[in-house]
Amino acid sequence: MTLTDTEIAELLAPAGFQVLERLPGEVRFPLRPHHSAASSRSEHGRFDARPDEVPDLDDPDMAEKVNASWYRMATEYGLLDADREFLLAFGRVRLGGDPDEEPWTVGFRVRLLDGWDVVGSEVELLRSGFATLFTPRFVPEFTVVSLDGLMMMSTTVWGDGTVSTIAIRPDAVGSDVVGPDAVGSDAVGPDAVSPDA
Repeated sequence: MTLTDTEIAELLAPAGFQVLERLPGEVRFPLRPHHSAASSRSEHGRFDARPDEVPDLDDPDMAEKVNASWYRMATEYGLLDADREFLLAFGRVRLGGDPDEEPWTVGFRVRLLDGWDVVGSEVELLRSGFATLFTPRFVPEFTVVSLDGLMMMSTTVWGDGTVSTIAIRPDAVGSDVVGPDAVGSDAVGPDAVSPDA
């Protein structure tokens, strides 16, 4: 059964994500054609978590490391706008939808609230299915996009049994300036959804 927007908002609330609205149309990511966040390279605008921010799934400090890294990268690479809003993207199937229905990726404009805790909240919608092959422990895996569409972040589980966040910000390649002051992107438009929405 497909989750309603109200149910999704209730499920995400413990993580500190306040759902403001569902976006029409497909979420667009600032990725090169035929690339995923994980297959992007530094010349495509990929920025990885620092080595000390990449815990093993059984690390007792995994929650703190992932939360701290996610927030550092969210602020450093410009995920959050002035109101701490961004897009949270889900595959339609994850929300209980028909895999043959479009859009395949559903976006929600959300606000990061004070007291947020992505990992410690253990919100099922943010749980990695892949990580269940390694551990029964809650491990997050999710994708977010800035409202201006200039950057995205993916918190993901790797085949070596680690979890980390990567940021994709094509306009920051070769620049010392990242975040809201970065310039020069020809990525996606201001509402970060497909033009045919």
